[in-house]
This record gives sequence, C-alpha cells and structure tokens, in this order.
Amino acid sequence: MLAASVLAGHADEVVVLERDRLPATALPRKGLPQARHAHLMLSGGARAVESLLPGITDAWVAAGARRMALPAALVTLSAQGWIPRAAGRQFLISCSRDLLDLVVRQRVTALPRVTVREGVEVLGLTGDARRVTGVRLAGAGGGEPWTLPADFVVDATGRGSRAPHWLTGLGLPAVREETVDSGLVYASRLFRAPPGAEDFPVVSVSPAPGGDLPGQGMTMHPVEGGRWLVTVSGTRGGEPSRDAAAFEPFARGLRHPLAADIIARAEPLSDVHLNRSTVNRRRCFERLDPWPAGFVVTGDAVAAYNPVYGHGMSVAALAAVALREVLAGEVLADPRVGRRAQRAITRTADAAWAMAAGEDIHYPGAVGERPPTAARLLRGYLQRMMRTGTVDHAVTRALLDVMTLSAPVSRLFAPAVALRVARGPGRRPSHEPPVTAAELARVGLAAR
Repeated sequence: MLAASVLAGHADEVVVLERDRLPATALPRKGLPQARHAHLMLSGGARAVESLLPGITDAWVAAGARRMALPAALVTLSAQGWIPRAAGRQFLISCSRDLLDLVVRQRVTALPRVTVREGVEVLGLTGDARRVTGVRLAGAGGGEPWTLPADFVVDATGRGSRAPHWLTGLGLPAVREETVDSGLVYASRLFRAPPGAEDFPVVSVSPAPGGDLPGQGMTMHPVEGGRWLVTVSGTRGGEPSRDAAAFEPFARGLRHPLAADIIARAEPLSDVHLNRSTVNRRRCFERLDPWPAGFVVTGDAVAAYNPVYGHGMSVAALAAVALREVLAGEVLADPRVGRRAQRAITRTADAAWAMAAGEDIHYPGAVGERPPTAARLLRGYLQRMMRTGTVDHAVTRALLDVMTLSAPVSRLFAPAVALRVARGPGRRPSHEPPVTAAELARVGLAAR
C-alpha cells in the first residue's frame, strides 16, 4: 500500500494485486497469519509513513492505537539489565497489525488513481531480461491465467516472494541469498486488560544470546479494545508451544516473571497462535547484473528479519520513502530508474539486517555464516553500550535512536556517546523493573 501511494504520483493508474479478500474492519486475514503476533511500528517507520500519508499517526490513534513514548513507556529487560525509563525523542505505535493495515489501506485506496483487485495471484512476470512488461495472473482459487501489462511492477509479496524464481524465468542469473536462522519460535495470546490498566507500559524481556542456553523472551503491548497482546519466543531447545496451559508457565520461566504475574490476573481472549517463520533472509537483488527495467522488489521480499526485533514494517516504510526519492523528477519509463530504486531500497535494510543477523547467529544451534572479526568487535562495543545504557540516559537515547531506525548506525559512535561507553556504566543496573507502585496496583500487583 505504501509503494502504491508513491506510484500514484507518477502513473495514470496504480493497480494493487491482492490474493486475499480484504476485510472492511480490523480483522485477521488468511494471507497475513503473522498479524496475530506482536507488531510495533517504530518511530523511524512511523515518521516515514507520516511523510507519505500526512496525518496517519493521528488516524491510527483515533482508531484505537496508542502512541507510546520511548523509553518512558517501556519496561524492558535487555540482555545486560533493566533499561531506565526517561524522557526521549522516540516512540512506537502500539496496536494490532490488522488495525495498522486497515488505516493505511483506507487512506491509500481513497487515492483517485489507486484500485485494488482482490482474489488474484501473480504467477510470474512478462517481458525479458532487459525489461519487465507486466505480470501473469490467475484467480486465487485457480482458473485460466491472463496477462496484465504494466510500465512498472513492484513486488511487495513479502517473505514468501517468488521474485528470484520469476527473474530466472526471464533469463537472468540466480539471486544470491543470505540467511541466519536462530531456530526461533514465537507464540501469542490476547488478554483483556483490567479496567484502568489499558495504558500500562510495553513490557519486554529480551533473550540473551551467547552461552549454551536457548534464547527466550517476550513482549506485552496494548492493542485497541482494551486488550494486551502477549508474544513469547524461544530458540532451539527452548521453544514455546500451542498449549494454552503452558503459556503462563513459559512466561514465568523467563529472566523475570513480571509479565507472567500480570497475565495471571488477566482474562485470556484467544487461543495460542504459533509461528515458526522467523529466519533472517536477505536477497541481494542489487547485485544482479543486468537488472530489468520496470521492476522493483521491496519490503520483506528483499529482507525479512526475526520478528523479535520489530523492524519489518518500519523498514518497508523507509523503502517506500526511498522509492519516492528516486522517482522524484523521473519518469517510470526510464530504464535506469528500476536499478537506482532497487539499490536505494536495499540500503534501507542494512541497519536492521546487521542488528538481527549479528545477534541471532550467537544462539545455540544457529545456522548461517559466522560474522567476520570486525563484526565481532562491533558486537563487543554494542554489548558494553547496552550495559552502560542500563544507567546512562544519554546512551539509552542514542541506542533507541538507532534501534527505532530514526538515526544511522553512526549515531552510536558519536564522540560524546563513545566517551560514555568507554567509561562504562560505573554502577550495577537495577535488579527490579522500573515500574511504579501505582502502575502495579492497576494490574493487581503490589510493589516488591
């Protein structure tokens, strides 16, 4: 939808091809099973969407989402300790993925040049190695294929994209692919928030990669309708299950039982939903030579990440902005536009890929290429930075600037930040979560 909003400024007609029948309200759909799990639109992504669709943040909030300040509204246990809550520049949009999608979809489909064809499936590309001229389609339930001509085609079909296969079908070389698989499984369940506790902070317990134990963690965040969405996760040897009776015990076995204590007093509203599609996968389309004119791949179809890091939607939004910047002052028929756009889109994935793949390779049994020496040294710096951030607000703010994709990775090495990291934390982090007695009382807990 975001790519369509960009193309609407450059084409007489933009056709969005969708396999699903799209719901008129914020409901799950078959083609997006991962929507049942935690999705957080980080401030870097939210600002990108806002630049494409002005007023979208207010529309999300009006529909029931919450704009939560970071780190003030975040109770998070990092691998090095609890992160202190304080005023900061960053934020996240907290709601269901279904609501996020619905509000964006309503805005984009209201544009006069955008139409949506539902219940259709793309079978492949038409054209040759020099130029893509359209797509081959069929009904999602089968039937006789047909061709839809197009001057410009954007593949936004996500993690399961068939673009590498489509391109080899046009006579192009195979696309190089990089993967890092931590073996992570995640499971989610909805709960009714107690009256007055709808605005409880986001709670997060991060896994601690390294060592012989599997990485286990969780995220609990508010969604529309007075509910909490709780997602727990574990790597090989420590995976959660679909068993509803095991959900709370799993949360209680994490590095701190805060979330388990909270949901023990909350009403479950759903079954437990499980997902195993968590491999970090990056397709190096930018290295393909030649690149066909009139074609671009974006979003998870380029790079898909372990969902624990919450970067997928924000990177997709930044990719749409990159597409807009490349197309400014250009015409879609220019054969050079597609290659320039593909390279720009690829660059938006670099930071998120480095963070996700660089961490996940350290879990027991992880499969993938081991990082080079320089990457290992960088990880050591980042771990010291995280330890320092448990007591130093300035370092925490720098970390959040980068982790919310609001600033480049170079922000972590600014002289003032590097000096604080070199000095280190100076004292031990708190052993208890930074939650007030009033907040605990709203969820039926007493202060420790």
